[in-house]
Amino acid sequence: MTTLKTYTAAAGILAGTVLSASACEVTLRSSDTHPDGYPTVAAVQYMGEELAKATDNKLCIEVFHSAQLGEEKDTIEQTQFGVIDLNRVSLGPFNNIIEETKIPSLPYIFRSVEHMHKVMDGPIGEEILAAFEAHDLVGLAFYDGGSRSFYNSQKPITSMGDLSGLKFRVMQSDLFVDMVDALGANATPMPYGEVYSSIQTGVIDGAENNWPSFESSGHYEVAGYYTLDQHLIVPEVLVMSKASYDKLSAEEQQAVREAARASVPVMRDLWAEREKASEAKVREAGVEIITDIDKTPFIEAMVPVYEKYVTTDKLKDLVTRIQATE
Repeated sequence: MTTLKTYTAAAGILAGTVLSASACEVTLRSSDTHPDGYPTVAAVQYMGEELAKATDNKLCIEVFHSAQLGEEKDTIEQTQFGVIDLNRVSLGPFNNIIEETKIPSLPYIFRSVEHMHKVMDGPIGEEILAAFEAHDLVGLAFYDGGSRSFYNSQKPITSMGDLSGLKFRVMQSDLFVDMVDALGANATPMPYGEVYSSIQTGVIDGAENNWPSFESSGHYEVAGYYTLDQHLIVPEVLVMSKASYDKLSAEEQQAVREAARASVPVMRDLWAEREKASEAKVREAGVEIITDIDKTPFIEAMVPVYEKYVTTDKLKDLVTRIQATE
């Protein structure tokens, strides 16, 4: 029995057939906190199609979306132990585990999304992916996470002064806590799934994220102000459990890597479409979008954050090479 799955991308329509898990000899379990239909979820499903074709249906992927296998911090540990085979995760939760991931997570490290693509698709990206292996993971590919901006339920934010005293949820990463603190706000690390109710009940005033996450999570329903400060352009990463990877033959390992790489342009096309649709939905809902903002004070406030986290020659070299990438 097969299930037809169609992916509509900016470059056209990519259509394929996803075999049911029972039709495959080995089904790899993949985790994602985002809902079904989200670009990262659809991209890993597409990867599963490519992998099934490349291995004559020996290897399939079943994607458990909507945090069915847990929030990101928990699923990282499960992936390291081999309980979960594949995992799409934001780089933030890796910052305290793999030091190289701190650099693409730095505020304002990338000048644009295009700059981020150039860096992460090249030797620097490969170097960062290779760093995962020492932590029982295999880095396969980088996906887009869009540009992240602040949203809240209290007031428009047009300057750093407006952030003072507000409580913002951040990913469970010391770097992001320090970023928010440096801007004069109060950082509250918490799982993604708790944000909606926490804003609704006043536990926090807001959070920071990209257009699709702001919309798909429903956070725009409880946070009526969205400031496009674009402080972070953090890629997301697709990793595999090294324990699961090592069970595969060399040919199967290569097929996994190639299928993962093939899923990247699919994800990006879907992401571009989703961003447009999410922005339109949020604007239609009446959320106040603040675009008139001077980023210079925000950027200058990050100097102590860079000083704290870019501490070794290796990390300083990564920053220099990223900034030098045209």
